[in-house]
Amino acid sequence: MDLEIPAPLLDQARQWGDLHRWERRNLGRDLRGLGLTFQEIQNLIPVPRSTLSSWVRDIELTSEQVGRIKGRSATGSRRGIPVDTQWRRREQIQRIRAEAEDFGLNHLGDPFFVAGVVMYWAEGSKSRNFVDLTNTDPAALRLFIEWARRFLDTAIEFELGLHLHAGNDESAARTYWRDELGLPDVAFGKTYFKPHGTGHRKNQLPHGVCRVRTRKAADNWNTVMVWIDLVAQNLGVLRDPHC
Repeated sequence: MDLEIPAPLLDQARQWGDLHRWERRNLGRDLRGLGLTFQEIQNLIPVPRSTLSSWVRDIELTSEQVGRIKGRSATGSRRGIPVDTQWRRREQIQRIRAEAEDFGLNHLGDPFFVAGVVMYWAEGSKSRNFVDLTNTDPAALRLFIEWARRFLDTAIEFELGLHLHAGNDESAARTYWRDELGLPDVAFGKTYFKPHGTGHRKNQLPHGVCRVRTRKAADNWNTVMVWIDLVAQNLGVLRDPHC
């Protein structure tokens, strides 16, 4: 009772956010015409059941298609019907990135906004779903913290992480960074120690290197990546698309 869905229809489903309304309607009708149930269609595209019903109300399934649906229901088989469990998140990300673009375009004339974006572009993490910046200079990290509070979320929360050399006083280092960054109650993640005999640095930093990471950063990561692209375009340079 397998049901194969043509590749062009799957491609359209993956590009749902870029489709016009009439293209979405036609896609819904095409999927129904294959003999998919409403639930199977909704597993592929984020369309409300009431909307889908209005699109396909004139499509009648053949007795063979109805039999196949019963067979799939009886066996629990979904082979040939990819289940997209991430469509809601993709829709949310599209909205976040659109809002970030509008916000960024309205703040390109703000020197502090642009400075923070450029600093993050140069020094910040590009790992997906993480927004953090690592530095030895407390002033740079304070700038990042203030920038994140002003432009990302006034109530944003942070976590610190330290990279120390063997022999550094971890407790003293934590106190130093809490005081320097004005985060007296901040939590620390795991501290990484570089053992003796690795590297050639003779003048070890007594307080190590500090990473400031924003919590619950997936949405903010998408926002910041859009801002970097906007600033890069405004400056007439291109960002590496693989970042």
